[in-house]
Amino acid sequence: MSFTLCSSELTYPCVEGLGNVKANPVASKSFIRTGGYIKKHHVQASYPDARKVVISSHLVPGHLEGSFMGKKRQEEPRKKLEFVRTLLIDNYDSYTYNIYQELSVINGMPPIVVQNDEWTWKEICHLLYEEGAFDNIVISPGPGSPTCPEDIGVCLQLLQECWDIPILGVCLGHQALGYAHGAQIIHASEPIHGRLSEIEHNGCKLFANIPSGRNSGFKVVRYHSLVVDPKSLPKELVPIAWTSSDDTLSFLETQKFDGIPDDYESERQQENFDSILAQFKNGSYWSSNGTKSRKVIMGIRHATWPHYGVQFHPESVATNYGRQIFKNFREITKDYWLQTSSSFSSDRNIYTASMQVPHASRLFGAVSTGGQSAKRADIQFYGEAFSSKQLMQDADKRNLSFLNMVNFLPPSMGAKFLKLKWRKFDHLASEVGGAKTIFSELFGKNKAENTFWLDSSSTEKGRARFSFMGGKGGSLWKQLTFRLSEESDVASKFGGHLLIEDAKGSTNRMFLEEGFLDYLNKELLSLSHEETDYEGLPFDFYGGFIGYLGYNLKVECGAACNSHKSTTPDACFFFADNLVAIDHHSDDIYILSLHEGNTTKTPWLDDTEKKLVNLKASVTRKLDEQSLQAVTSSLRKEGFHPEKSRKEYVKDVEKCLKYIKDGESYELCLTTQIRKSIGKVDPLRLYLHLREKNPAPYAAWLNFSKQNLSICSSSPERFLRLDRNGILEAKPIKGTIARGATLEEDEQLKLQLQYSEKDQAENLMIVDLLRNDLGRVCEPGTVHVPHLMEVESYATVHTMVSTIRGQKQSNVSAVDCVKAAFPGGSMTGAPKLRSMELLDSIESCSRGIYSGSIGFFSYNQTFDLNIVIRTVVIHGNEASIGAGGAIVALSDPEQEYEEMILKTCAPANAVMEFQ
Repeated sequence: MSFTLCSSELTYPCVEGLGNVKANPVASKSFIRTGGYIKKHHVQASYPDARKVVISSHLVPGHLEGSFMGKKRQEEPRKKLEFVRTLLIDNYDSYTYNIYQELSVINGMPPIVVQNDEWTWKEICHLLYEEGAFDNIVISPGPGSPTCPEDIGVCLQLLQECWDIPILGVCLGHQALGYAHGAQIIHASEPIHGRLSEIEHNGCKLFANIPSGRNSGFKVVRYHSLVVDPKSLPKELVPIAWTSSDDTLSFLETQKFDGIPDDYESERQQENFDSILAQFKNGSYWSSNGTKSRKVIMGIRHATWPHYGVQFHPESVATNYGRQIFKNFREITKDYWLQTSSSFSSDRNIYTASMQVPHASRLFGAVSTGGQSAKRADIQFYGEAFSSKQLMQDADKRNLSFLNMVNFLPPSMGAKFLKLKWRKFDHLASEVGGAKTIFSELFGKNKAENTFWLDSSSTEKGRARFSFMGGKGGSLWKQLTFRLSEESDVASKFGGHLLIEDAKGSTNRMFLEEGFLDYLNKELLSLSHEETDYEGLPFDFYGGFIGYLGYNLKVECGAACNSHKSTTPDACFFFADNLVAIDHHSDDIYILSLHEGNTTKTPWLDDTEKKLVNLKASVTRKLDEQSLQAVTSSLRKEGFHPEKSRKEYVKDVEKCLKYIKDGESYELCLTTQIRKSIGKVDPLRLYLHLREKNPAPYAAWLNFSKQNLSICSSSPERFLRLDRNGILEAKPIKGTIARGATLEEDEQLKLQLQYSEKDQAENLMIVDLLRNDLGRVCEPGTVHVPHLMEVESYATVHTMVSTIRGQKQSNVSAVDCVKAAFPGGSMTGAPKLRSMELLDSIESCSRGIYSGSIGFFSYNQTFDLNIVIRTVVIHGNEASIGAGGAIVALSDPEQEYEEMILKTCAPANAVMEFQ
């Protein structure tokens, strides 16, 4: 091979595992799935001819030598690639699409993403060697260990056999590179997740133009519990990077040192590095406090093959020079094919881009090949017997499996052309007593049955601006109630029963084989409208579906199963055709009414306007004092009954920590429930009491009278919003601490939260997860984090909040965006799929509505959804409150229990104070 690699003579300083005689290799036996984790095995019947292909002897595993390095490569002229086509292997991780976003921008076209058990070895060989479909391979991070076949899939075989394809492994992919060549994978001395380290490297091509060493500015995010044991490294593998010290840093600590060393400093660091090597060789390398330093290998490469691995996460939002590493790998790939003169660099298929992203040509410009622009119509697919086109299409469907752009009309609603009529009342809200009075007067009668109120009861600092309220409306009103089936009822894991009640009280039942979100998507796509109808409105909800998605709908978004059945419906929505909107910034009131087709009649608008005009602040209806009396001592003694005792919850936290130590998860959002029998109570009065005691920007009231269900939410957390400009926004909360009794104590607690390494690690992990989820449906290069780890203060707690935004792809629907990110990562942990499976095995009951989302889907494809936390669910005669917290490697079990109790205080106290 003529490809020039780094010198294999370089040695490395003392790294973790050297001299550690008690190092415990991680064997696949230790990774038994208590939750019955089952990966999605994809049916291959869609391309049966693929099974009939006879792979020639030079493509048989173990016999690749000389396979594609023969005459054809040598005879063709050498060209440097103008774009790079990457096969991105997803190890069922929640950060893969952060890599996807980076590569899409850097390579000039999106990679193809396939899960590690989706394509067979023969299929991959055909695409790599017969069709030349890819220029390099990136192996993603993931849960578990490369020693477990279920965790690593086809990756080991790629690393062992594809010696003539550039490969970059990240985290689990890095460990797989070591394991594939005989190195052992062991537990790290300490699991590191969401924390940063300064890195030294040897200056090889992967780290070109990146500084090295302490205070150099090269700081990386780590998510790992396992490491490659340096004692077991074979001669084929060369360490190229390692931690600069034993210390890890929180994100905010790293902001103190951002300098790039000058030439003198770099030279001094090299001298220091040489000294470290010399000391290591004679066994005298010790840290300043007299203990042996345990530097951790952060990068390796193969001595002669173009294979690289990095233990850290270059795709993380907090890693410095992460993009440069991907750029360097692109240049390594280009140089490799230039020097090997492969047919991959001429006559190259470009279907990867057009199949993965239909509008790739618009994103990245026409891709040039041989001096001519390649159009989609010109793309040819070779190897008909192998049906590679079908392979790519199936991969594309799987990558974006939540997309369903087929606009076919569901049986419950034919094609509808909706017309919106609305009126505005300037500065009227405060004059009539505010949102509380408006809701009580217009919709609070008859126990507020079948009503909704998306209540921005905390609007300070621009957290929220609009409230929306309404009740049973006009001819378009209806209620959707969905329950997932028992597994024994249906082969489809997410099929369920839908009950539809219309405005006249008629009901219709149907079974939804594809689930509720698929149905909701088709309902929304069946509605047409004119944008001019809502010109001049400052908000994004003009009517449509309003309600909640329960946590168990995770099975419609990639989760393997639900271990616990919810006692409440898994989704409930109204179709709201009449509503009131309040602009809390300008004090304006809007009333809106939807109709099918054109009409001049506006009875609801006329009636509502009359009621608003007649309302005066001086005659605002006062609350019935009897409904807000203090609770008697006997009732207080009864209190809430926890699903888990302190001892049981602490034990569950310890289980989570064991899974994290074994590399099964980076972060597990453990939850539980508390319950109380409340007898006869007016749920609306309870909600009004809760919003007074604990106002929140994403609060909500929902009442579904037929289900005997009321939801009183004081949530401070937005799950996901899509505005009329196609901007997606998530605002996850991770990190919570109580308010102080005095101003001084309050400020100290706020700073304690801000600089907590544990809470910063929690937040960073979920930020990277949400970047991944948005990255699945957003334009490449648009996902960004305008606000990272900001502390927001509420009535009872301080919280750490981040904001992630991106530009939605034009071919993606509103429901597609939700499916890409539901349930909210702040309620699951990361990697999401494995974490949800583990949590199902630990938690003893269904979360139900808690951990799901409340909000709206407007008929024009905008939406805004919260995370259901700090919420009282009243079902029948029982009130339940869910609470929990993120378990990370730094968690203390007793403190986690106290944090969980803290989060129940506001809603639980509201119930206890109310009778």
